[in-house]
Amino acid sequence: MASFDIVSKVDPQTMDNAVNTARKEIMNRYDFRDTKGSIEYDKKANEVHIAMENDMRVQHAEDVLLNKMVKQGMDATALDFSKEAYQSGAMVKKDIKVKAGIDKETSKKIMKLIKDSKLKVSAAMMDEQIRVTGKKIDDLQDVIAVMRGNSEEIGMPLQYINMKS
Repeated sequence: MASFDIVSKVDPQTMDNAVNTARKEIMNRYDFRDTKGSIEYDKKANEVHIAMENDMRVQHAEDVLLNKMVKQGMDATALDFSKEAYQSGAMVKKDIKVKAGIDKETSKKIMKLIKDSKLKVSAAMMDEQIRVTGKKIDDLQDVIAVMRGNSEEIGMPLQYINMKS
């Protein structure tokens, strides 16, 4: 039986590089002149912390970060912007969670897409990944094509690893 795993991970070093280049650009941009803000990546909590003087600068820092992530070859949907910015003293702070692993709702969407494709494969949820098995490698490659075709519906970056025949 051939199989592969569907996972959602972000390389911490690449994310750190994107945050560092975003920090450098913010320090050099004219519209951020005399800013006391910061942008940092916490690898343990897997979060990006932005602190600026006002909401407008927080939004611009987010845009710079997204731009640098795309230039590093990362998917921008890996960030969860659902939390609102909050006031902390003279600064406005925002914590952006980096998505890692496939949550239950997304795994249900993926399983439904695989089932609706009517391919002769079976999918099983294992921790924060999905294992897809089938008799033919061609069927597994068709599943990958279906997932790539519906990436907007899934809403998170997916990687396909451990292809075994």
